[in-house]
Amino acid sequence: MTTDTAARLWRSRITKHGLDEVRRLAAARPLRPRARSFIFLRHGETEGNARRVYQPAEIPLNAAGLAQARRAAEYLRAHSVERILASDMQRAWQTAQAAAEVVGAAVIAEPRLRERWFGDLIGQSSQDLDWRHEPPNGETLREFVARTQEGFGDALASDAPTLLVAHGGPLYVLVFSLGADLLEQHISNATPLLFEYEAQAGCWRISNIAPPELTAGYRASAD
Repeated sequence: MTTDTAARLWRSRITKHGLDEVRRLAAARPLRPRARSFIFLRHGETEGNARRVYQPAEIPLNAAGLAQARRAAEYLRAHSVERILASDMQRAWQTAQAAAEVVGAAVIAEPRLRERWFGDLIGQSSQDLDWRHEPPNGETLREFVARTQEGFGDALASDAPTLLVAHGGPLYVLVFSLGADLLEQHISNATPLLFEYEAQAGCWRISNIAPPELTAGYRASAD
């Protein structure tokens, strides 16, 4: 597959899954954090990721996800991390604990970094996830974006070297709120991402801390 073809497929996926609406809502209230750089880590794989279903809050990492979390944590050794803020959903919390063991920083719970709550859809297939859809007894997209932006805004109000551990949905909100370019390789499970603000260009850049071969086989699933 050529680079152009892959890019077209990725843009098509963004439209198909309603991520253009996430981008619209997030861009309406852009984040301007005090932090000029930080690291984001999505949680490792769960059975819900593997089965492509909407997940409950308490679902843990599976064996592959635990290995992914430990491996990703090793790549944080070369980076200064003084504080870790994490979603308190179990899959993110376990991933954050793996990082904490390596970098020696305590994990602080930040519930506002939780994944969107999909209500009555929990346990059902997420193969055709559309972020524009309002799930019965779930969180509306507008509520989710506002809640997540508030969490990120407070988390990044410090310039202390920070690691954020959360989910795919909050990652979308974060990237779109900063006006950064989202690429498919950014959303795979347990992929440590370095966010850096380039003052001269006036924009945020995202780079994978881990080499591409580490994350090539990871799932880029819904949540």
